Amino acid sequence: MKKLSVIFILLLLGDPSFLLAQTTPNVNGTWIMQVETDAGSGSPTFVLEQVDATNLKGTYSGLLGSSDVKGTLKGNIIHLEFKISGETIEYEGVVDGDELKGKVKLGSMAEGTFTGKKKKTD
Repeated sequence: MKKLSVIFILLLLGDPSFLLAQTTPNVNGTWIMQVETDAGSGSPTFVLEQVDATNLKGTYSGLLGSSDVKGTLKGNIIHLEFKISGETIEYEGVVDGDELKGKVKLGSMAEGTFTGKKKKTD
């Protein structure tokens, strides 16, 4: 029994993170992005809906047009992608409350960074 207690204490001291509640961010809603690339900048809008524990769906509208979006959310890591004119557009980033930030790849056209804020509901 004493040996088991010592092992438990060592586990707690080594990595207590497993005791903290892991919460999945709520990404449902409208997101206004600020995108900066070597080919220019823009402010697209994403409307996202969480389908299940890790899958997302939604829409994109911006300078490239509009498209259906699919994505994943694993912990606080978000991946969004859609196709415009045969090009696969990918957003990969981190969710922090009502904010997003990360990298964007506009197919073969350009690469850059993005930040986003979730639109407040009235």
